[in-house]
Amino acid sequence: MAQGKQTPRQKMINLMYLVFIAMLAMQIDQEIIRSYKDTNQSLTDTRNMVEEKNDKIFEKTLQAKAAASPEVYGPLQEQYKGLEAKTDDLVSFIDGLKGKMSTAAEYDPNLPSEESFTALNNTEPATKLFFNDGDEKNPSKTAAELKTKMDDLRNYITTTFASNQQFADIAKRAQKTLVPDFVKGDKRAAGGKSWVQYKFYNQPLIAALSNLEVIQSEARNLQSDAISSMLQEKVDADIKFDAYEALVQGPKQVLQGSPQEVKVAIGTRASAIPGLQITGVSRIENGQGIATLNAGAVGPQALRGEIKFTDKNGKVHSLPYEHTYDVIAGVQELKAQKGALLSADKMNVLYRGLPNPVSGSILGASGNISLSASGASVGGGNGKWTVTPSAGNEVTLTISGKDPKGATISQPFKFRVKNVPPPVGQIRGRNVVAMPASSIANQSVTVAMPDFDFPVSFSVNSFMFKVPGKAAMRVNGSSLNAVEGLTKGLRSGDIAIVFDIQATATGLGGQVLQNIPGIAINVQ
Repeated sequence: MAQGKQTPRQKMINLMYLVFIAMLAMQIDQEIIRSYKDTNQSLTDTRNMVEEKNDKIFEKTLQAKAAASPEVYGPLQEQYKGLEAKTDDLVSFIDGLKGKMSTAAEYDPNLPSEESFTALNNTEPATKLFFNDGDEKNPSKTAAELKTKMDDLRNYITTTFASNQQFADIAKRAQKTLVPDFVKGDKRAAGGKSWVQYKFYNQPLIAALSNLEVIQSEARNLQSDAISSMLQEKVDADIKFDAYEALVQGPKQVLQGSPQEVKVAIGTRASAIPGLQITGVSRIENGQGIATLNAGAVGPQALRGEIKFTDKNGKVHSLPYEHTYDVIAGVQELKAQKGALLSADKMNVLYRGLPNPVSGSILGASGNISLSASGASVGGGNGKWTVTPSAGNEVTLTISGKDPKGATISQPFKFRVKNVPPPVGQIRGRNVVAMPASSIANQSVTVAMPDFDFPVSFSVNSFMFKVPGKAAMRVNGSSLNAVEGLTKGLRSGDIAIVFDIQATATGLGGQVLQNIPGIAINVQ
């Protein structure tokens, strides 16, 4: 503001400025109040849904289970009744506090926030209710009652559920969210204020209502989570042992002289079963019978016995079991069995002039295994060879070895011999392509062997290019860039030809490529 004597006009400007600041502040306050009211209503609606779910679904389910299985769900139902009573007491008490403050502020929740702004922004109801004579340092009896009821609910949850791992998270959360005091190090206590001061002293009505609603919502959520865990924890209690099956786990084949273990158990096995007895096994561990299979003689064998146990109603059950298995010959006897196996790695065909990979073995052979061929050269060893056929349409490969007793094992195998398929010239992976004349110069000529299993690559050295009405042109390399001048006069329907392709191959054993088919280009 200006100093000294002010003109009437300056005084009017200053007054208008102050009014404008006040109006702006009021508008900001209205937006804050409206947001608080919306948030508070959302919390209330959510709590109502939780209460309805607890009453109509979870609680009735727990009652039904307690009636059907009182020994299992009876204690849980009693724990829940205590939790429900403590929670109802806290929620109802807070509902009474909300009503008192709303009445004192003459607040009508049915009115829009703009019309109830004065009531929602009123700080006197919360201050008078929670502090004697409005003294910030003197909390009222109401504040003490609120803290007591929060402590009662928290202590009940902690005492009842903290020792059960299924409810440990619920107890831990209650110790954090239902504490009406600031813990050491809480930044909100840095100003020296208590929890009650921070939440309710000089707070607008809507802020106090929201703070109370948060407590109610958390109490109902803890109640809901507890009963959910009660129902989840005892799902297996509803499984009645009225149908049983003996389970046997073990190998179906056993080598002679190589003992193996087998495990016998009940279908829905538990680690501790009252009165468990299993015959035919050597020991019982964690509800399982463990036996060592008899592998002394070759042939079919069987493990038999009986499982006995007592269910929760005192009834004894008896379940016979049987596990059959075969004892097969040991390693030395297996080696003496004769037989040879041979397979071509690239189909049952050998390509002429190429080192075809071949794998082979002989059942029961000891020492080195050899491979020989008529009309072909053989390289490699130890079950992995390469066979390179020359002339003829068929080659016989003979695999040989010796059994453990020194006898020779030999067996011939016949393979067809085929020529390497001819390579073809391609543009864009095809030997007949269609494209505009302007695109031809951007292409490259390639050579490939479609559907050929061997790793072969080609390098194009040169080719001839011909268009209608002009002489053919020899192009070095694989690019068509040099023929751009010949393609400018082409029209739709013309055909350009790539022929006399000269290329070098890698992976064909030095074979010379001849007469590579050309490529037809249909001009669009």
